[in-house]
Amino acid sequence: MLDYVYGHDEVVASFVAQLIPSVRDLGFGNCRTIGVIEGGLLLAGIVYHNYQPDADVVQMSGAALPGHYWITRETMKRAYEYPFLGFGCQMVVNIVPADDARQLYMLSRFGYTFIPFPRLLGRERDGVICHLTREAWEASKFTKYLNRHQQPVSEAA
Repeated sequence: MLDYVYGHDEVVASFVAQLIPSVRDLGFGNCRTIGVIEGGLLLAGIVYHNYQPDADVVQMSGAALPGHYWITRETMKRAYEYPFLGFGCQMVVNIVPADDARQLYMLSRFGYTFIPFPRLLGRERDGVICHLTREAWEASKFTKYLNRHQQPVSEAA
């Protein structure tokens, strides 16, 4: 069973940064996080960074130890309720390598819109700016399914 921790931003952000090569040495700076714990082990984290309060937009990054199952319905529910309901964001943004077909497919299922961006991740690596508005999140089949079966989560949960 997975547990979720809030308020351990430095620990979770550092953990996630080490798992993402393009972030490893830089870190995320000022951020908020959700840690995903199993059996007392931090196995994944979601980081909300580069928050733009005037636009109510936040960038979202996540990573996990290889071989661990952590992307559950509960994890996804928390991952999106936190910025949209907790922060009041109107949009989240993810930056994904253009060759990461698995992640792009998953994001498409949530209703993200994609903007291909050549060389975004380096001279030889294209990226995709993926964005999800609150309205698209609320209208998604996934969110409607969860809202029928569960109560909203809070940071204290």
